[in-house]
Formats: sequence, C-alpha cells, structure tokens
Amino acid sequence: MKVAWVTDSTAFVDETVKVEIAHLYIIPMTILIDGVEYKDGEDLSPEALFEKLRDKKVDVKTSQPAIGTFQSLYTKLSEEFDHIFSIHVSSHFSGTFSSAFQAAQLLKANFPQVTVVDSKIISYPLTELIRYGNQLVKQGKKPDEVKRLVEKRIATSEAYVMVGSLEQLHRSGRMNGLSFFIGSVLNIKPILSINDGQLNVKEKVRNTNKGFLKMLEYLDGAVASKTVQHVSVLHGLNKKEANEWIQQLKLRYKGIAFNAYPLGAVIGVHAGENTIGISWFDSDS
Repeated sequence: MKVAWVTDSTAFVDETVKVEIAHLYIIPMTILIDGVEYKDGEDLSPEALFEKLRDKKVDVKTSQPAIGTFQSLYTKLSEEFDHIFSIHVSSHFSGTFSSAFQAAQLLKANFPQVTVVDSKIISYPLTELIRYGNQLVKQGKKPDEVKRLVEKRIATSEAYVMVGSLEQLHRSGRMNGLSFFIGSVLNIKPILSINDGQLNVKEKVRNTNKGFLKMLEYLDGAVASKTVQHVSVLHGLNKKEANEWIQQLKLRYKGIAFNAYPLGAVIGVHAGENTIGISWFDSDS
C-alpha cells in the first residue's frame, strides 16, 4: 500500500523526519501581520515573527488553510497513492482539521481513501503521531487499523505548557483583560494543560522554577502509571532554557529520552516567545 501523509505547519518537520517519511506533505498555516499575509514556515520564521511581535502595536492574526487547498492536494495525491492520511493540529486550536475533513468529503465519491485525524495536540507530539502511523503502515496494518491505533495513542497524550507572555495571550484573544491585569500585577505564569485537545489552566505559579517543579510532579504521576519512553520539551525561542531543563530531567528519569523541539510561529502568536512545556504519550497504548 502506497501511502501519503499530509499535515500542517504546526508540526515539527526537520530533515530527519523528511528522510524517514518520504511522502510527507505540509500545508502552511497563514499568519496575518498588519494585513500582510505570510505562509508559516515558508516566508516567516518563528524568529522573524517574534521580532515583529515585540512591537506592541502590531496586529497579528492566524488563519487556517482553505478547504480548496486541501482538496487540490488530495486530488493530486490520489493519482499516485493508494491512501492518504491527513493528521492535523488540535481542532480546538484551529479550524485546519475541519478544512481537511470537508475537503476529504468532497472527494469521497471519486477517492474515498482519505483518512483525516484530529491529533488533539501541537508541535512535535503531532509529528510523533505521524511517525507512529508511518511505522504501522510499514508493518502492513490496514488503514482502519492504523487510524484506530493512532487515535488510541492520542487518548494517552499529556501536555503542559507554561505561557511565556501573558500580554501575547491577551492580545491573541485567549485571555480576558481582567485576568491579564491581575496576572501581570502578581507576576503569575499560568501552566496550561492540553486535555482532549483543549487548553485548560492547570496551575498558576509565580516563576519558571516553580513551574518546572510542578511539571516534574505531572511527569512523576505519568511514569508511575504509564510507559513513558520519550518526553518532548517544547519551547518558543528559549532553546537554551529547554536544554537546561533536559539536563535536569535526564538526571531524574533514567531510561527516558528527552529532546527539545520548537513550538513554531503559529503557537507563538498566542503564547509568546518564552513559552516552555513538556509532552508525552503512553508507549504501551
């Protein structure tokens, strides 16, 4: 079975992933800055975005890819591949999954072999799911079984993100004015959990160190009840801080692989450049 994988630019895709998954296609998200349209990952890097965000007057919005963009790609891929798996950023964060699903429905009569999956996650954990699905295909699993097993793993996901910029969270519309004012005055840093694809406030801490200790508690709980083999440390532009976290985590948790991955520009629009968090799946799922 010849399979194509489609995702969006919120996924972390480096050269290693491109080599591993030869037929991986990325649909870019759109970022509007003062009315100028940029394609995420193509003509706007996270570094360039955050530089622009430092101007407090700049107006920044994100936009999902159009249905027609997916429809055009699926139609082209249907000529070469037996099946298309399209897996995307959480539907609670973006309408990208909806666009992909509607495009698949439009093609259903002529090419029903498009499976669209809501990852209910962001960044490298989304990439992890694609890599896992690709391994299942190589093992000879049928599309329905691949979808079932990927969704089973999605259900075990845990992710916690400490917001780097309350101001950016407020400017993006994810925090009301009163919460922003109180949080700024008290120097509060919210830790957000991602449960079933939705953001929820898990804790409110006063500094990054306390946030790190809280995340250790969450990981302790997961290690006690799940098989955790890999933990992603997710960051904005603060890669140095992420690597420092990793060194501490490696001393505490033997046998678990830790790696740092950027959150990307689209997520940065909402959370800010100093955002940092951790994520994992149950490997026995």
